Amino acid sequence: MTFIDVQSVEKVFSVRRKTGLLRRERHEVRAVDGISFGVARGEMVGYIGPNGAGKSTTIKMLTGILTPSGGRLRVAGIDPSRERTRLAQRIGVVFGQRTTLWWDLPLKDSYRLAHRMYRIPDDRFAENLARCVDLLDLGELLDVPVRQLSLGQRMRGDIAAALLHDPEVLYLDEPTIGLDVVSKARVREFLRELNAERGTTVLLTTHDLTDIEQLCRRVMVIDHGRLMYDGELAGLHEVGGSERQLVVDLERELPPIEVSGTRFVRREGPRQWLAFPATSSAAPLVAAVAERYPLVDLSVREPDIEAVIAKMYGESSEESGLRELGVRPESR
Repeated sequence: MTFIDVQSVEKVFSVRRKTGLLRRERHEVRAVDGISFGVARGEMVGYIGPNGAGKSTTIKMLTGILTPSGGRLRVAGIDPSRERTRLAQRIGVVFGQRTTLWWDLPLKDSYRLAHRMYRIPDDRFAENLARCVDLLDLGELLDVPVRQLSLGQRMRGDIAAALLHDPEVLYLDEPTIGLDVVSKARVREFLRELNAERGTTVLLTTHDLTDIEQLCRRVMVIDHGRLMYDGELAGLHEVGGSERQLVVDLERELPPIEVSGTRFVRREGPRQWLAFPATSSAAPLVAAVAERYPLVDLSVREPDIEAVIAKMYGESSEESGLRELGVRPESR
């Protein structure tokens, strides 16, 4: 069953720009430009792209905050913009840069308000709250006013608030922003268990590629309001030709490291950077470096997702231009 159904959806904003001392012209900005996709019930999907690509606009249309300018949109068979109140009982939303919590009230009071607002049965509310408090480590924060929480603490509080009414679908916009490594791991494990145990559908937007790799089998890439890619993460790396990097700290300064399957990038004193395809395993490369060189430390850096997307978009634009000139891209 297609739980989220998006067909040729557009969102156009009208913007007035100053063109003279007293003159303004109206321009149309296409934040979302005819995208189509479907998400099955219980699926976890990464929805990624650079800033301004249209990710948040899409989520706002899926929740009913914004009305599409064109196309067809359904969530659980409901038109979000027409039946927003009905849909609200079935969805949970977390916006990383905004909070649904009451700023001057203790965290627990925001949860009590959600209890009444969503009319959650008392026993179910108590069970869900206890589970969220335990897994998200919120016990010592319940009596703290929201305005006194750090960004990471507030993010965990927002995630709990979005789940108290057992939503069927959860929209997460940068859910791990501001979290330390331990908190990120805790949130990821929580979301993984939530999806496995309750079959909650999750649509995740993030700039942290590790979130996608650990949680989602499928990823969609949006850029300039258009869907550029929809498939497995490994396929995205193949399309974008992305690379990971080995950052190698040696005991002393040495000539560039030569290991098959890597490309030397640069060096600074005893530290060297080696690039290798993101679709390749790092394990044999790490073993080769450790065997042949006096190694002190080594780390693996993931590819910058925005660079991958920018490359995809640039190649797409270049090929479109070549076709218009009658040149086949593969003939270059």
